[in-house]
Amino acid sequence: MRLPERFYKERKLEHLVENQTSYTLNNASMHVFETHLQAEKVLLQFDQPVLASMLIGKKVMHLRDKNSFDFLPGESLILPSNEVMCIDFPEANEENPTRCLAMAISDEKINKVINLMNEVMPKHDGSEWALMDYNYHFTNDASIYGIIQRLLYLFTENHPSKDYFVDNMLQELIIRILQGNMREKYTQNASKLSSNNRLAYVIEYISQHLHEPLSVSDLSKKACMSESHFHKTFKEELGVTPIDYINSERIKMAINLLKDPDRKIKEIYLECGFENRSYFNRLFKRKIHVSPGEYQSKFVKH
Repeated sequence: MRLPERFYKERKLEHLVENQTSYTLNNASMHVFETHLQAEKVLLQFDQPVLASMLIGKKVMHLRDKNSFDFLPGESLILPSNEVMCIDFPEANEENPTRCLAMAISDEKINKVINLMNEVMPKHDGSEWALMDYNYHFTNDASIYGIIQRLLYLFTENHPSKDYFVDNMLQELIIRILQGNMREKYTQNASKLSSNNRLAYVIEYISQHLHEPLSVSDLSKKACMSESHFHKTFKEELGVTPIDYINSERIKMAINLLKDPDRKIKEIYLECGFENRSYFNRLFKRKIHVSPGEYQSKFVKH
């Protein structure tokens, strides 16, 4: 992820460990951290909820109630207010510094967006949208990546209306993160939730029938909803259409199967529910940025 050129011009390197450049607006502040030395157990804490996103290099994160994990470029982490991060920098050096952004968002802004979501896109089961109170670690999809890039630009831009621009982007960011978190919750806990939640029931059905033809019409019947209501509800709560979700799960399945170099690609795409190879190749390359054959070749023993 590239930083705007103005960031490099404005930054002042004052510390080799967690050198910080900050920009503050009405409802959020953006902090870009650079680390130029290997270090361990560096502590960091914010008094507001934070989106942390890796730009360059590698961190090892130690958080409460969670095993330590590698934090890599293209990944983000949502942290509640006052969460203490304990961070190792195993690879940082002056030639290749580690870079990470942390964006603290005001509770007032988050609550305003959540109230809006509960008003205009209420959940089908009657529960309310709320900010997750645990550490949510995820890989940025194209939409999240694009918003972060845009926010990096806006925070460093000298424009009289940038508070307004940032507020609009923050609203989209919060909604997409909450939808992504809900999507992960359903995917990981579908069997536990399916008896009392129609979307969870459908998610579980999808996971068990990925190899079979799946249509929105059939899934809406499983959910006991009209097709249009099911499509709208699914997209509002999970942030993707039913077909996009099915394709994403099929690609995940294909990724695991491709790690076996002895498996034929034709066998794999049929086993994952794709009807033709060209469609499978196109979706796979869009998501993974290499073809299925190129991906599988990484696992061929030489």
